[in-house]
Amino acid sequence: MWVLLPGLVFAADTKPPAEEGQDHQQDLAKAVQNPVAALISVPLQDNVDLGVEPGDRVRNTLNIQPVVPLPLTRDFNVITRVILPILYQPDLGDGEGGTFGLGDTSATFFLAPKKPGALIWGIGPAFLLPTATNEVLGTGKWSVGPSVVALIQPEPWSIGVLANNVFSVFGGDDRATVNQLLLQYFVSYNLPKGWYLTSAPLLTANWEAPSGEKWTVPFGLGAGKVFTVGKQALNGSVSAYYNAIRPDLPGAAEWQLRIQLSFLFPLKKKH
Repeated sequence: MWVLLPGLVFAADTKPPAEEGQDHQQDLAKAVQNPVAALISVPLQDNVDLGVEPGDRVRNTLNIQPVVPLPLTRDFNVITRVILPILYQPDLGDGEGGTFGLGDTSATFFLAPKKPGALIWGIGPAFLLPTATNEVLGTGKWSVGPSVVALIQPEPWSIGVLANNVFSVFGGDDRATVNQLLLQYFVSYNLPKGWYLTSAPLLTANWEAPSGEKWTVPFGLGAGKVFTVGKQALNGSVSAYYNAIRPDLPGAAEWQLRIQLSFLFPLKKKH
């Protein structure tokens, strides 16, 4: 399960899910937590940040994050993952209003083996594109850096980590330099009938921030279920995270509520 992660599912030659019933749900629940599963995913993830300072405000980010696996060679796939954020950013000064619009788009391209062993992995470049419709919603910089994901799935667990660090390479001279780390560990425990418990907090570090104000470290958990409506497979989840470590700077939030609905399109194994 990813947030970013909810939404990061890759392609591999894995056992195809059963056509219906509980086995179908169980296989899909395992697949949505697998970075190299034979699955196209289109998650819609809404993140509500509570207690945004100053003024105990609320920020909302809707991430549209399609993930599409593409065959590269006989042994490897390229997994394309795009996150398109639609934001409401409250004013961080004395105002009571806010700004609504498109934020910066992130795009990652993972090289991953089609037939992974016990350790499932992917590696590739991550890009941050200055697509924000207002300067308060983005960085104003073109940024790039490395990204890696690794995962194991001992029954009934899925345990892994995703990390990237992007650096600004060019953009507006009047905008701050970008040098930021994203680190997401994820732990899921699968239950019968497609249910699962999950924790996938998103740790971030802004290396350009003042000393002592660089890290945001949340803790929390949630629950989800894989289900079908008609013939459409879906994955829904709700989770909450408390930012135990956060910068004492404008824009820092105390809590985050995450609600996600993913549309799942399993890929059939070729014989």
